[in-house]
Amino acid sequence: MFEHYNEAIAWIHGRLKFGVKPGLKRMEWLLEELQHPERNIPTIHVAGTNGKGSTVSYMLHMLTEAGYKVGTFTSPYIETFNERISVNGHPISDQEMLELVNEVKPLVEKIERTELGGPTEFEIITTMMFLYFGKYNKPDFLLLETGLGGRLDSTNIIKPIVSIITNVGYDHMNILGSTITEIAAEKAGIIKDQVPVLTGVQDREALTVIRNAADERRAPLYVLDEELMILESTLIDGKEVFSLDTPFQHHDHLLLSMKGEHQIKNAALAVGAIDYLKQMNKIKISEIQICHGLDKTSWKGRFEKVSSNPEVIIDGAHNKQGIESLLDTLKRHYPNKNIHFLFSALKDKDYIEMIEQLSSIATSIHFTTFDFPRAASANELFSVCNLQEKSYSEDWRDILKKLVEDFKDSKEDLLVVTGSLYFISSIRERFVR
Repeated sequence: MFEHYNEAIAWIHGRLKFGVKPGLKRMEWLLEELQHPERNIPTIHVAGTNGKGSTVSYMLHMLTEAGYKVGTFTSPYIETFNERISVNGHPISDQEMLELVNEVKPLVEKIERTELGGPTEFEIITTMMFLYFGKYNKPDFLLLETGLGGRLDSTNIIKPIVSIITNVGYDHMNILGSTITEIAAEKAGIIKDQVPVLTGVQDREALTVIRNAADERRAPLYVLDEELMILESTLIDGKEVFSLDTPFQHHDHLLLSMKGEHQIKNAALAVGAIDYLKQMNKIKISEIQICHGLDKTSWKGRFEKVSSNPEVIIDGAHNKQGIESLLDTLKRHYPNKNIHFLFSALKDKDYIEMIEQLSSIATSIHFTTFDFPRAASANELFSVCNLQEKSYSEDWRDILKKLVEDFKDSKEDLLVVTGSLYFISSIRERFVR
């Protein structure tokens, strides 16, 4: 038994050595021992390469606006480990986290003595989350984000009331497969018998895989640009404004504080899911509550402005698709600025292509690293960049301080810090206290 929160968290992080071990056998065993707390929770399951967190956040804000109690399970965390398990946007307490660890630890030790072997960090935190929401603090709805893929993800142990697949792109290819159809098949693994699924997937091959999976499981499918139609979108006073038709309702003049056309797509999926729940009489929600919820939505580390002088934006674009959305948003909202990037990435990401993408609009690029086992060194990143205006430092604090100093009092320059979400988390702490 642990007496202190820090010991408990260190124990969870110590499980990282088990790496990623896809499969649901260990989860089934652990939840069986706990008498299946996951079966007591109305759940919306969200998978996708990008946009999961934002889509969850839109649904969270709409549902809480309508007075519902909403649990969320998201990853990775930006400020504190506890935020992975939250109620109405508030992370659970250190004491609750400690009690959950102490309840799950004996089971972890027990399963380690079986042929199934020791569970991973993600399996343990997923088990703790199901225990918390199923036994101790039952929400009206649980918004459940997959960790990796879908089919063999630890969260894929539930039968949700709705599933969402935001999009499919090339990420985690060492685990999910090297082609878009293989990756799509992993994401489509969250589709359950007769449970409706909404998707923003636009790649034709990936969409075919998802369609086939939905047909096979007789799951109603609602596709962005088909059943879910964004009718028009524009910018008004720096806000994204759009109208939307879902099979259940027409929505006029929806406003988003979060920036970027990709956010309109994420919001459209979220509204589609809310409309479905309303149609099925699972919730009562007004158009005003939908509008207020969307406008209030923000998501830490996603195109987040953290400083005005100099102007600094942080964005956890950690794969090619994320970088593409970031560049589109910068062109849309900052067409006349000199853009300077501070970038860091994990070694297992396709950072060469990501750096090429950034170079296409950058005035300068600066590279650094951070304290994480799989982080690429600043020199590795610097050496593959072809842009002339570039620099690097292995100490992110030094280079950040220098860049902030360089661009202070400039109205023409914008500093964008991007790359791994683990890196963004450290940077954010420097600005947001």
